[in-house]
This record gives sequence, structure tokens and C-alpha cells, in this order.
Amino acid sequence: MSEAVERAIEALLFAAAGPLSAAELAQRLPVESDVGAALMALKARYAGRGVELVCVAERWRFQTAADLAHLMTEEREEPRRLSRAAQETLAIIAYHQPVTRAEIESVRGVQASKGTLDVLLELGLVRMRGRRRTPGRPVTYGTTETFLEHYGLASLADLPGMAEMKAAGLLGLDLPPDFAVPDPNGPHEEEDPLDMAQETPEFHTDFLGAEDDQTRS
Repeated sequence: MSEAVERAIEALLFAAAGPLSAAELAQRLPVESDVGAALMALKARYAGRGVELVCVAERWRFQTAADLAHLMTEEREEPRRLSRAAQETLAIIAYHQPVTRAEIESVRGVQASKGTLDVLLELGLVRMRGRRRTPGRPVTYGTTETFLEHYGLASLADLPGMAEMKAAGLLGLDLPPDFAVPDPNGPHEEEDPLDMAQETPEFHTDFLGAEDDQTRS
């Protein structure tokens, strides 16, 4: 039975258009199937091979082994690169979330272009989380599962160390000693959820390779 479950999961993951969670796999398998054990067995079987089974953002997928990525270089289209401003903004959101636009500007020390956030929202790397319970009710931002999948992270705990990001100038140097990487989907006591029917963002055309800050100090 276990071998049959492994073969079925193997087929489903190869045929899927994107990563699948254990629950999604279980829906297509017999009720008594031990999906978790089958996934672990498959992961061990593919370890060290040209194609490996990995878990990203609590979803499973087959992907090329990292040490063989260079073989695909000439066959892949070069992805669009985020501008430096967008990369810095994304890093700040990842480590400070939930964070408002004003807080992003405070960390960077630069007035942010609206186009920068629009690009990150349009690419699905960032989402509007809620509204801060402060005067003006500013919108807060956080990362998405697409962000985790894009950078091959199982969770935010796998982000580079904060010391490394501080050294790169992407995080403030005055973080409290008990600061911890938050759950991007978790509740926050100073944040109210958005009514997405009334919170549709407006996107602006932007070029990812161009510097899109209005000023830089």
C-alpha cells in the first residue's frame, strides 16, 4: 500500500502546475493513505539526485538540484530583476511586517515611490495585510506565499540572518533585542483586517531595472 501511495504522489506532483500541500494530495488518494510518510519516503529517495523533492511554504514540489542549476542557464529566460529600491523595500517588509509605508520610508531614510510598492503587489510578493490602529488608519504590508516560493523558503525562519541584512543596510540598527521574524499570515494586535472588496490597489507602470526613488539621502 505504501509503495502505491508513493507512486500516486509522485505522479500527482510531476503533473501538477504548481506545488501541492499534503492536504491537496490527500484529497486525491484513498482515505487510509499516510501522505506524510509517503512524502518523507519520496524525499529520501530523491535526495542527492538530479531532481529533488522539496517543501516550500508548506507545499511540495519537484525541482532541479541546486548544484545542477547552471546546466539550465542557457535554456531559461532571464527573469526581470527588481530595482534596488524594490529589493530594499521587499527586505524591510519581510523583516518588519506588518509595516506601513511611512515605516518603510523611516527604515530606508528615503521617500518611497508609490510605483515600488505597486510592483511588489502586482508580482504577488507583497500583500496589503490590514490597517494599523493609529491615526489615519495606514495600510500595513506583509509578504505572501508567492514570496516564499520565489525565494525557495519553507518559512520566514529561513530568511538570511538579521545581522547580515543589517550589514547590508536593509534593516534598521535600532531593532529591539526581543525582535523576532513574524508570521506573515498571523494576526497582529495593532492591526485590523482589510475589507478587500473596498481595498483594491491601483497599479502604475514601472520598470524593474530603473531606480524609482524620488530622492535618496
